[in-house]
Order: sequence, then C-alpha cells, then structure tokens
Amino acid sequence: MPEKTTNPRVLIVTPEVTYLPQGMGNIANYLSAKAGGLADVSAALISKLFALGADVHVALPDYRGIFHKHIGPLWDIYQKELDTYRKYLPEDRLHLAEDRAFYYVHHVYSNLSQENMKIALAFQREVINNILPRVRPDLIHCNDWMTGLVPGYSRMVGIPCLFTIHNIHTVKAALAEIEDRGIDAAAFWQNLYYDRMAVNYEQSRGGNPVDFLVSGVFGSHFVNTVSPTFLNEIVSGRHGFISDALRRELTNKVEADCGYGILNAPDPSYDPATDPELFRNYTASDASEGKRANKRYLQKHLGLIQNPEAPLFLWPSRLDPVQKGCQVLADILYEMVSRYPDEQIQVVFVANGVFQPYFIDIVHFHGLEEQVAVCSFSDPLSRLAYASADFLFMPSSFEPCGLPQMIGPKYGTLPVAHDTGGIHDTVEHLDVANNRGNGFLFEVLDGPGLMWAVDQAIAFYRQPPGVKQPQIRRIMEQSAARFNHEVTARQYIDLYEKMLHRPLVSHSSDIA
Repeated sequence: MPEKTTNPRVLIVTPEVTYLPQGMGNIANYLSAKAGGLADVSAALISKLFALGADVHVALPDYRGIFHKHIGPLWDIYQKELDTYRKYLPEDRLHLAEDRAFYYVHHVYSNLSQENMKIALAFQREVINNILPRVRPDLIHCNDWMTGLVPGYSRMVGIPCLFTIHNIHTVKAALAEIEDRGIDAAAFWQNLYYDRMAVNYEQSRGGNPVDFLVSGVFGSHFVNTVSPTFLNEIVSGRHGFISDALRRELTNKVEADCGYGILNAPDPSYDPATDPELFRNYTASDASEGKRANKRYLQKHLGLIQNPEAPLFLWPSRLDPVQKGCQVLADILYEMVSRYPDEQIQVVFVANGVFQPYFIDIVHFHGLEEQVAVCSFSDPLSRLAYASADFLFMPSSFEPCGLPQMIGPKYGTLPVAHDTGGIHDTVEHLDVANNRGNGFLFEVLDGPGLMWAVDQAIAFYRQPPGVKQPQIRRIMEQSAARFNHEVTARQYIDLYEKMLHRPLVSHSSDIA
C-alpha cells in the first residue's frame, strides 16, 4: 500500500454515477449510469473532493450499453481507440472495470437476480484483482451490495474501508460461485458474513451462502446509512423486514462508534430560479407569482380545472405499496377531493409503479378527471409539477433517506409526510406561530392519519398571503442552504479524516 502522504488517495467504488468532473479521465464527462440517489451522491462527493484537490479515484463498471446511449457517435470513436485509451487509463482517475457481463446491459440493475449477481461479481473481481493493485489507495469507499465483498478484502490488506448503505436490497452466493467468477475469496473468507456460523472454509464453501450487504457492513471499518434516523430504526428493531443479521452488524458498528447516518441531498439542478423545465422561473422572493404561473400552465397541460387558487398536491415517488404508502392515499383520495368542494383540491401523480392502475380506476370510477391526473414519470413533467404544486405526498412506511421531501421545499412545495427514517431528519411540522417547520407530519400510517395531515395543510393554505408568503420564503431559503451536496460532502470528508486520523486535504475546512 502507498506510503502516507499529505494528500491521501481515496478510491470510491460505486455501481452508479451521474457525472464526473472535467480532468478525471479521457471520457469522464460523458459517462452516466443511474438507478437512484446513489448516483447523485457519488457524483457530488467525487466532484467536491476533486475540486478540493484531493487524490480521488473512481471505480465504475464499463456499462458500454448505457454509456453508448449517452455518448452516441463519440462512443464509436472511443471503441476504435480503446487500445490507446487503455494505455493511458492508469494515469487517469477513472477506472472502468471491464467484463462482458455488463458491456451490453441497458440498466444498472436487472429484474433478474441471477443477472445482477453476475454483474456484481464481475465488477468486484475487477476491483479486487486489477483496480486496487493499480490505484493503491489509502482509503476505499464502497457503496451498496454490489460492492459488499470488497470491504472484506480491504480488511485483509489493511486499507481502511467505508461502506455506505443506500438501499437495503441484498443478494447471496456461495463461496464456490464467488471463486468460480475469479475472486480469491478463500484468502479473506473469514471477513465475509454467512447465513450460518462459518466453522471453517471447507464446510462453508458450498452450502453456506454469503450475504453481500451484511458482508459489506461486517468487513468494513466504518459504515453509514443515508439518514441518521433510519440507522437508529434498524438498530432499535423498528422494521420487521430488516434481517436480524443486518441489524446485529449495524448495532456492533454503532456501539463501536463506527456507524453513522449521513443524509443524501438533491441534485443541484433542482433550483426554481434556473430549472429549464419550468414555465416560469422564480426565487423565494417571488414564489407566489411564479408558482401561480406554473400551476396554471400545468393545469392546462393536464386538462385539470384551470384555477390557480386550487390547492395542488403532487405524488412524486414511485407507486410502490411496499415502501411508499400509496395504498394509504388510495383509501382517502375520493374523500379528500370531495371534503373541500369550494377549494377544488387537485392531485397530480408523476410516477410509475404497480399501483398506478388503481389510481386510474379510482379517477374513472368517481369521475375525477378534472381534478386528478395520473401521469407516468418524466423528468421535465416532474420538475414542472414541483414548481406548480403547493404540497407533496410522502406517506412512506419506511424511508432510508428520500429526496422528494427535500426537493419540494426548495420549490416552495411543502411535504405531507409520514414521520419515519430520512423524512424525520428533513421534515419538521410547520409551526407558524414560532416561525419554524417545513411540512406536515403524521405519526400513524393509515387513512385517518394522512387525512389529518391533509387537513393541516389545507388550514395553512387558507391563511392570508401575509401569513403564508413569509413562511414559504423562509422554507425555500432554509432548504436551499440545508439540502445541498456541499453539506453532504462535508460530512463524508469529516468521516474520511476520522478514519485516516489526518486531514484529507490541507484546506478541507474551506468547504462551504
């Protein structure tokens, strides 16, 4: 491993990233592979570290099918000059893991678990066998189950490793399968986590599956989730769907002062002052006029009643009844719309998911087409809806972090949300009298609980402009200052420095 320097080398191992800063590699500016918030936070952290002058490197699968879609004809040029590219790649900070397993995939993750396993093992094999020996990092930062074997290897070779849990999904495979894919797991098998007590290597090799996510926690030196409250909920056993193994290992890390929660943050392009998808841009100082203009435009576009005075609610998350609580809204949708006939409440869904047909049926059955629009997800429509809506729904049953409840307040759109996980860390119930709070929280996840929060939101909406507008302005300004990648990057850098027992870069305190 490299000698200690004043500028430690950090390798970020991630299956997703949305962008990379100029200067990181020959084609870094053109690469994008995203399935969720992991891609955004990885990009933000890498960019901040690079801007500070840190010796930051990135390991990413060579998703040629995804990259070709973004790069177009430039990818053909890249392929023709691949030999030259490989020659100079070690001098760059971007390290693409190459394998046929992910050359032709068109999404970061597949619907087929076996396909995901093949991709994960190929990626980790290249990281362990080729990228780590080439980069020789002082610290490794791994992300999610697709990198869960790397911490065990890092512990064997003595490199401090941070493992970040963005999602609780995991996969399992026997040591025999892992080794068959070219990873010498026999060398660090004791640093992995198995379904059953691993008495010895021989008995564990064939029939005692390795849990990738729990192995990442078990093998790493430090671990973090993407919100402090979700970490506490796991450790306290609040969620029955969390495995005992994951809860136990996270508890061990927390008790050893090696477990933390660091909130993700929205992409910086979510800014109503500059967002190109809005009908009219606006700031905290003219939010009322800007939101009215965008609302009228959205209403016309979706065939809703064109009434800028009508309170508009947005559903911004995927329609997943397991996590997102959409069935709770389905229980009260008709009651909610009919309870306030004078206000002409409107609801706009901009989301895909298995529950979408149920809402379409409810709209048709009750004839709500002029007040409820169910739209499949598109980024431009989603952004316009954030700028048009007054409130957004987040009745999640659990939330590792969540981004809509942070994006909405930046646009002056207040969350109506269940008090759980990352929502608890980012939403405070509005208290106009004391000039604090940014949304409406309810404690019991059921129809009456959500309806109570809706009633609270409408009561606020009925307040005169002299009461509402100063609150919206305050919320927008506070959200812009709090929910950004600068804040997130600062916390990761502080954690890196704690792991290294020295500053990451000499001017890390300059992060603002």
